[in-house]
Amino acid sequence: MMGYFHAMTLRSLPKSPAPHRVVALLQAPQSNFPLACATEVFGDHGPAIPARYAFEVCTEHPGAVRTQAGYDLLVTAGLDALERADTVLIPGSQQAPEADAPEAVLEAVRRAHRRGARIVGLCSGAFVLAAAGLLDGRRAATHWARAAELAARFPQVRVDPAVLYVDHGDVATSAGSAAGVDLCLHLVRTDHGAAYAMRIARQMVMPPHREGCQLQYAELPTNGPVADSLAPLLEWLAGRLDQPVSVADMAAHSQVSARTLTRRFAEQLGISPGRWLLDRRIAATRALLEETDLPVEAIARRVGLSSAVNLRRRFHEALRTTPAAYRRAFRTEETWRAEAG
Repeated sequence: MMGYFHAMTLRSLPKSPAPHRVVALLQAPQSNFPLACATEVFGDHGPAIPARYAFEVCTEHPGAVRTQAGYDLLVTAGLDALERADTVLIPGSQQAPEADAPEAVLEAVRRAHRRGARIVGLCSGAFVLAAAGLLDGRRAATHWARAAELAARFPQVRVDPAVLYVDHGDVATSAGSAAGVDLCLHLVRTDHGAAYAMRIARQMVMPPHREGCQLQYAELPTNGPVADSLAPLLEWLAGRLDQPVSVADMAAHSQVSARTLTRRFAEQLGISPGRWLLDRRIAATRALLEETDLPVEAIARRVGLSSAVNLRRRFHEALRTTPAAYRRAFRTEETWRAEAG
């Protein structure tokens, strides 16, 4: 009888959804780093992290694909792999600036998009999306050094040379190199919530969310003073999310004026000190809603938002949903199984 009830309980549990299939479309000479970024985020993380993605690669002509590093990758899947992709990911390549992807590749990308697949361009992968017409009239990101080229070749695309990434839902583009990780982790947060993305970021020894814009990494004139890093202050703040901290408190800790501190935040992160702190409080709220059963009032105290009323208001302003609805949407399978048994 106990076996019968155990079987009934297992049947009543929600079935694990099929993994989200991410297919990376490679082009020679393939840049190694953007591909590695995608592999690290969407690939197999071992038993420590439940697998929610299936990652594979394809190319127009299966076989050896030359890489920027001087070795070849053996790719056995052709463009038909895009027909079963939930996300088509195009990591940047080292193609000549004037070269467009072959028409067969562009049409395969368009077909995947029409079918409902999400199309993602990392770094110079944005050029493929632009050539396919998927960025017409839309903001897009690419490496700061190639932003002017993208804008000149595709004037219908609104190239933003500053941002780390741009996500329109059906298409997304990132700035250069490591910004590909930022975009991929953002997509994981969108698909499976902040806590799951944080687990992947932790395993990669990466921040789950990087602030600022890529212009802080662009080549700058060598003359003039270099702004002091905000890193020590941000680390100090991250350990005090449960405490009320004002801009004056931040300035005092950094031993600068509030005006100087605000200017440094604008220059280095592109946002105000208060906005940065609120974003961290919202991120902590998301993780607690996903991973704990704490009531909203307790979460509000833990993240420094003082009350359930204030948390609900701030949460809705940031995410356009309520804490209760968010918790239901990102209730993990592991939690269901723990409750069952």
